[in-house]
Amino acid sequence: MDLHLEPLGGISGDMFISAILDCCPELVTEIPIVFSTMGLSANVNTSYVKHKDHTLSGSRFTVIPKKTVPQDHLHTSFRTIRRILQKSGLSLTVIERATDIFAKLADAESRAHGCPPEDVTFHEVGAWDSIADITFAAFLIDAVAANSWSVSAIPLGSGQVSSQHGILPVPAPATHFLLEGFVMVDDGHLGERVTPTGAAILKHLEPSYGGPSTPAKLTRSGIGFGTKTFEGMSNILRVSQFEPHISRTNTEQISVITFEVDDQTPEDLAIGIDNLRHLSNIIDVTQNVVFGKKGRQAMQLQVLCLAEHESQAMDACFNETTTIGIRYHRVNRRILNRTETLHKGINVKTVMRSGKLTAKADIDDVAQSATSHNSRVDSRTRAESSVLKKLK
Repeated sequence: MDLHLEPLGGISGDMFISAILDCCPELVTEIPIVFSTMGLSANVNTSYVKHKDHTLSGSRFTVIPKKTVPQDHLHTSFRTIRRILQKSGLSLTVIERATDIFAKLADAESRAHGCPPEDVTFHEVGAWDSIADITFAAFLIDAVAANSWSVSAIPLGSGQVSSQHGILPVPAPATHFLLEGFVMVDDGHLGERVTPTGAAILKHLEPSYGGPSTPAKLTRSGIGFGTKTFEGMSNILRVSQFEPHISRTNTEQISVITFEVDDQTPEDLAIGIDNLRHLSNIIDVTQNVVFGKKGRQAMQLQVLCLAEHESQAMDACFNETTTIGIRYHRVNRRILNRTETLHKGINVKTVMRSGKLTAKADIDDVAQSATSHNSRVDSRTRAESSVLKKLK
């Protein structure tokens, strides 16, 4: 499974959580469990609701600090947050993910403000709502267990944002450091588009740029809304889930090597051809009788190999035959995907052909198990029929 993020409006911790939950609604019931395990229930309230703007519908997740939360919790050190995580009842992998996200934030803040990461004191990010966002985001990342993540171009944003440090440019300095290496785009909309928490989550995911790199099937998607509004645009993060597309055929590139031999004895050439056929990097060898210059009879050989084994295959042709020149080119071939099943010592290949499963027994295995033409036919038929019956 691969997950792709499209930050049309941008990305923040709550937008990431909303999008994942909208895509995977079976995880919604985990919200109170995770926050209770983390020990955050006494400090925050959570809300997960379906949401709709002027155009789209999706979900919105919010964390609301309770009024009883002491104000000094709004200034929390990385050292303190790490201790809170380690003492929680969350799984080790979730704790590691959440710690890594905070560590990336601490590193970015230390670069921005010139202090060691361990001594970084978070302000906005140190508040209980942001701790809750990062912890639950870490849980969701672990729960969905995606094989890979990818992301579209990230909106740069512009203007200024207020913080505990005063007025800062957009993206804020720590966010700017976290987004190094990502593909950005200025879409003309003002405001902060990526929060420090959202940027740290992206950094943790290490997503590739763009969508699936191979053919994939879109299985489901989700939309997470942010709290801001933009004129003429939905403030959303969309997540799309892709599963590998299993094709009945496979296309690959192979090399075709061709040459003629007119000065090698038939006995020796037969041995050379047999040796070529037994090489693991050669797919097949065929031969034809041709007539060359001065009416000489010659043997034309065609050798097929995978493109990446082209050089080794040509060396083998020079070693096994007397030819001093080779022609070669690359072509695409399309083959049916096949499975192999062993039936009483006989290997049987099966493929799906025009919606019908067909089988072919290995003739060498058949020959070893039979002594006459009729017994070979019977042995082959029984093996193929038995495998087809088992697989259907």
